[in-house]
Amino acid sequence: MPAEARIPTWHDFRLVPSALVLWLGVLTGLLWSWWAALAGGVAAVAVASLLLWRWRATRPRWFAGAGALLLAGLLLAGPLAVRLHQAQHDPLSALGVHGATATLRVTVNERPKPIESAGYAGQQAGARSVVITATTQQAEAAGRPVGTRGRVVLLAPFQSWSSLLPGQDVTAKGSLALPRDADLTVAVVYVRGPPVAASGAPWWQRAAESTRAALRQACSVLSEDAAGLLPGLVVGDTSGVSPQVQREFKDAGLSHLMAVSGSNLAVVAGAVLLLLRVLRVGPRLSAVVAGLALVGFVILTGGEPSVLRAGVMGAIGLLALALGRQRSVLPALAAAVCVLVVYDPAMAVSFGFALSVLATAGLVLLAPRWAAAMTRHGVPPGLAEGLAIPLAAFLVTAPVIAGMAGQISVVSIAANILAAPVVAPATVLGVVTAVLALFWPAAAKLPALAAGPEAHWLLLVAHHASRVPGAVLPWPGGWWGGLLALVAVAVLVVVLRRPRLRVGLALALVCVLLVVVPVQVIAPGWPPAGWAMVACDVGQGDAEVLSTAEPGRAIVVDTGPEPGPVDECLGRLGVDRVPLVVLSHLHADHISGLDSVFDGRSVGAVAVGPGRMPAWAWRQVAQIAARHGVPLLELELGQRLDWPGLSLEVIGPLYVGSQQDDDADGTNINNTSIVLRALTSVGRVLLTGDVELLAQADLLDSGADLHAEVLKVPHHGSRFSNPRFLAAVAPRLALISVGAGNSYGHPSKSTVDSLVADGALVTRTDTDGDTAVIADSGEPAVVRRGK
Repeated sequence: MPAEARIPTWHDFRLVPSALVLWLGVLTGLLWSWWAALAGGVAAVAVASLLLWRWRATRPRWFAGAGALLLAGLLLAGPLAVRLHQAQHDPLSALGVHGATATLRVTVNERPKPIESAGYAGQQAGARSVVITATTQQAEAAGRPVGTRGRVVLLAPFQSWSSLLPGQDVTAKGSLALPRDADLTVAVVYVRGPPVAASGAPWWQRAAESTRAALRQACSVLSEDAAGLLPGLVVGDTSGVSPQVQREFKDAGLSHLMAVSGSNLAVVAGAVLLLLRVLRVGPRLSAVVAGLALVGFVILTGGEPSVLRAGVMGAIGLLALALGRQRSVLPALAAAVCVLVVYDPAMAVSFGFALSVLATAGLVLLAPRWAAAMTRHGVPPGLAEGLAIPLAAFLVTAPVIAGMAGQISVVSIAANILAAPVVAPATVLGVVTAVLALFWPAAAKLPALAAGPEAHWLLLVAHHASRVPGAVLPWPGGWWGGLLALVAVAVLVVVLRRPRLRVGLALALVCVLLVVVPVQVIAPGWPPAGWAMVACDVGQGDAEVLSTAEPGRAIVVDTGPEPGPVDECLGRLGVDRVPLVVLSHLHADHISGLDSVFDGRSVGAVAVGPGRMPAWAWRQVAQIAARHGVPLLELELGQRLDWPGLSLEVIGPLYVGSQQDDDADGTNINNTSIVLRALTSVGRVLLTGDVELLAQADLLDSGADLHAEVLKVPHHGSRFSNPRFLAAVAPRLALISVGAGNSYGHPSKSTVDSLVADGALVTRTDTDGDTAVIADSGEPAVVRRGK
């Protein structure tokens, strides 16, 4: 059937004003005051009453819409305004102003969400805390009961709180603080201890968790990344997705695939209905069975806002199917918004809810018309729909994404077009895997294996799309950024609707393709020609790259606090062969990116110094080296390593003192850092790891020639830098690898001042981004990539 035939001649907009009144009224009430919701409800009642009086005979079709608007106004001015007033004047909020300590008995509302943290010093990268939304049942502060039933957010230790399930009652003790988000949350509770007196979870939540665990186990037959991705595609379980994969999906505009949007539910419900149709089951029974599948899937995925929206809309559609009435997506969407905002007003400020509603509206109102227009101009119908759907979804959600993330993915449309053919098969196979895994684990591995190629394709698309130059454009965040993106989208739509303006836009794009792209390919601005060393911007950590005389071949010293940034830095430099990775010491901000160095590259060996602490870090490094089949070497004092155009000499550490896992500030481990003197095309480079005062004094007392043209400043420029040591090095360039806005005070002003006083040019990765050292008339010079 051609695309034109599938476009409805009209859309039923009668419920849309009611949905907008409820959504916008609650939104303003949460962001401003409950008075705004009350005033909006009163205004809606007045307008609806006037319309009912004027349309009672002239527009009978819109009479029902005016009645729905009257009901929406009454709900907004009544129960919803009362709920907002109660939340904004809750006693726990008053206690949170003063940081009071309270003991609360709460009911868990959602699955705990881990907070991923980059590694630093002896702290391993990963989740150390969880966020849990809960409803207060009882509260006590300073020995007195507090009358509240408000919603709270618990920030609790990951180890003891991550296994809780929705519906469990627990007792928590912690300090209170005011919430940052403008929703119904009355207080944030910083929990210090484990949950106390936890009740059992409802049976359906236990069954859902068992299904998720069985799905994860069945997916273990796939590669590590695919095994983590498939549960994310099916049920939104991203616990096994690495930070690097999450970053790639975000930059490629594919992160919605792991958010369990309504598309997942549509695929599942559609597959069930298709199976029932093949079995010749009647519409009423089909609706009942599909409804049970819908409810089960919503429970399985944890009830995220987008899933609840899709679930309510799907239920309305199934009811229409059971009654034999023609379904209309737009009224179902509007009804879903009304029901969900009344049920949980906090959804009015949920980004996931907004993205889901806007994407569905775009697919209903815009995509069919654009697909039909493309078909009229000779584009095959299937291809036209494949182009129109991601384009419509991108345009309507771009303002929200821009304001939320502070960036725009310009490769999102292309990436979604490439990903679309495998999403539905992967989802269906994943659901089959989850169901089978409960009853027949061995058989569940077969659909998991069948879903493997689809998962690997999505990983491949995300990986390459995220690495396209300029794939992500920075954008102002917050409300102003969202409004600016909305204006840009509106201008783009106006341009596309005017033939003459379309021609101008096409000419501008052709100019970009013919001028900008070739310049970037033939003479890219990064990396600079003849670079000898680059300090990679990896956040609060270290990663340096030393070039050899052979193109694409370089030595890596340290790998940063998390997977991803060092890999991206090496990719920008065109490095595909790494003869040696040197880990100066085993703190997390120097080793946690090691695994990503191997991504698409050949690595010869991994080298460490004499330190073996922290124990977890040593085990992690050894496991990564063994998994990739490369030797793990220990560098010795005085050892020299040579490659064409590059030589390394180990000049420290001179002594290895006591190393303990309980080394509180990491000083002992820092002083075991390997110190390397490199001879490069720009002269000497001194790489110092995190050596502090004791190790610096040892190097000074040894009489070694410390002078170097380039210094990698020790310990991110901390205050534990001996001015005599810096003066002995006397660098022309001093590179500080440091994270923006870090809480450690790095770099220290005193250290920077000492370097400047000695005549060094100081660069910082937090402000300069990747920093390359090149030769300029025989002298070292700096080229900054910028942030």
